[in-house]
Amino acid sequence: MKVSAIFESGVLTEERPGAVSPPEALWKSHKGGLVIVECPQRIPCNPCNTSCPTGAITEFADINDVPAINYDKCTGCALCVARCPGLACFVADLTFGEGMALMKLPYEMLPLPTKGKTVKCLGRTGEVVCEGKVENVAEPLRDRTRVVHVSVPIDKVSDVRAIKVV
Repeated sequence: MKVSAIFESGVLTEERPGAVSPPEALWKSHKGGLVIVECPQRIPCNPCNTSCPTGAITEFADINDVPAINYDKCTGCALCVARCPGLACFVADLTFGEGMALMKLPYEMLPLPTKGKTVKCLGRTGEVVCEGKVENVAEPLRDRTRVVHVSVPIDKVSDVRAIKVV
């Protein structure tokens, strides 16, 4: 029996239930961004659902379910990004600017980035995939969990999952 690469390496390398990206047509026309969820394993967790003010992350039938998204309801508010303990939620706004996307990423490290700073954008394994510019640093839940808004080249949205402040 073949073991999934995620269970060997801890890195999401293939499409799986729970690894959810917006439909391409909607993604490119929706202002404010849409959530991307990379939560591919059934575990007892649902803060993304309970923190979603619009019900875009649909109610779980079982606490172990992987998230399902109703993209018609997603506003890109990023409350799920701030609430997710597994750092598995991101928001991407492909309407941000010419050739650029705005990524809203969880950030729990020090030093904190500052608006206007150039940061290294990292992929799933920690490799640098591009540079980005910090557009905003938010603390939506007022609990020290930051959501960093970073502009990145639009073709890197599927790769960028974290930042490194240098």
